[in-house]
Amino acid sequence: MKQHIFFIGLLFLMSFSSSDRVSRLIDKEIKSVFNIVEYQKEAVLVSEEINKALPTRITKTNFYKITTIDEKHIGYYFLGKAFGKTDYFDFLVILNNDFVISKIKVLVYREDHGSEVGSKRWLRQFTGKSTKHTFKYQDDIAAISGATISAKSMTREINKFLKTIEILIQKHQL
Repeated sequence: MKQHIFFIGLLFLMSFSSSDRVSRLIDKEIKSVFNIVEYQKEAVLVSEEINKALPTRITKTNFYKITTIDEKHIGYYFLGKAFGKTDYFDFLVILNNDFVISKIKVLVYREDHGSEVGSKRWLRQFTGKSTKHTFKYQDDIAAISGATISAKSMTREINKFLKTIEILIQKHQL
């Protein structure tokens, strides 16, 4: 019985430290991209009716508007998941006010192989692109030997997210 309680307690603590680590990574990336010291975030809320029509579901915990402390709107960030060979990995997309990708970062990669999908060099291929762009794996997005499934999945998820943004703009939600 004591072992079960210890194990449950350990899992509970690990979940907090993991989400804490992710929060610190997000904070660091936002401050770096926008060259700011402090910012505020506000969840972007989308009605269930509109959400049903979106390629990527928007929740109160995955898409945020970013403002400076004096409430100047500077961009957005999105927390997404893509599937690798056997498990999901978490990534961050930071957009500027014009819905152009400023940065993408893999936050948590949970597999032994394929982590190259998180390399800065590979992820830079998405930077500077907007909702008007659709990425094609092995065409305008380079393949990664040993990370094919993760790279294809990431490319697909970014395309879905950009299409979602386009729909939200058309529906005057952003």
